[in-house]
Amino acid sequence: MTRVVIAPDKFKGSLTAVEAAEAIALGVRDALPDAEIVTCPVADGGEGTLDVLEAAGARVVRLTVRGPLEEPVPARYAVLDGTAYVESARACGIEFVEPSPATALAAHTWGVGELLADALMHGAKRLVLTVGGTASTDGGAGMLGALGAGVLDAFGAPVGLGGGTLIRVASTELAPVRERLEGVSVAVATDVTNPLLGPDGAAAVFGPQKGAGPAEVQLLDDALGRWAHALQVGGAPDVSQVPGSGAGGGVAAAAIALGASVESGFGLIAGLTGVDAALDGADLVITGEGSLDEQSLNGKAPAGIADRARAREVPLLALAGRIQLDAAGLARLGVVGSSALIDHAPSLDHARIHAPELLRARAAELVRAWLAR
Repeated sequence: MTRVVIAPDKFKGSLTAVEAAEAIALGVRDALPDAEIVTCPVADGGEGTLDVLEAAGARVVRLTVRGPLEEPVPARYAVLDGTAYVESARACGIEFVEPSPATALAAHTWGVGELLADALMHGAKRLVLTVGGTASTDGGAGMLGALGAGVLDAFGAPVGLGGGTLIRVASTELAPVRERLEGVSVAVATDVTNPLLGPDGAAAVFGPQKGAGPAEVQLLDDALGRWAHALQVGGAPDVSQVPGSGAGGGVAAAAIALGASVESGFGLIAGLTGVDAALDGADLVITGEGSLDEQSLNGKAPAGIADRARAREVPLLALAGRIQLDAAGLARLGVVGSSALIDHAPSLDHARIHAPELLRARAAELVRAWLAR
């Protein structure tokens, strides 16, 4: 009996990783009715991580928090075996704003701190913070503020919220946060290696995606430099050049300043989903995500699945909304067959709306082609 492992990430704007896995499984069944099919939806610590954790058995806690631009937003975190998994984007995701220069300066992470505070109040002994997909570039200042930190100007007054306000920050009072975190371990889940500051930093690399123009990028980088210094005034180490500190608009930097470790987002989540055990003895692996591109080669979930499949010498098929890798890029992933939904749809909107049916059909086609080799 052929054993097929299906391990996709989300198809952003169309399907969660769980929904994508279900659609692909139907296609595999169409082509291989007697196959043993194991679905292991995966995530890399970015948006969609909570859906994967819930499918793995985590309990989801829902609450309303302060959004990135003040309006309340419905948010959630997941709890599994005493660990709370907090996805920053659930509180301050880019989907909550219309990106513009103004929102790039104003967006904050206060709601992330509210999620962490709720988890701590309910007894979490370990916190895992995923940091992708945020609208903010505030270095995690809002998050620390919600946990009780003082974020102060030169006169000892609070500077307010948003990355732009940090141009006035001079010091921090971190003792209240340290007290709340006593006896609790904290990890930042990310595969981004960007530092907080500089040409590869949070503002320069991710700011434009959040609406920042050149002037705002420069202001935010300067502000984050002042923030890094203010954290040191509060007794934290210098986090400005720590790999990964720029993730999530610098929210990772605030966590690292208080002793958080940095872990591979994909590796951490994969360890909870059973994908490694599922791959042992597999005859075929199918992965995918919304856009298979150069970023997919750098720590994203499909690359993680590809590494594991290659180590076991298991052939890999890839499905995506669109594929922007050339043949050499696909070969580097070890892909032996691939298909993009957009190539079989009259428009991008059609592909998004009809993603389940398209994914099922393309999966069946790829499996049949693999069987015919």
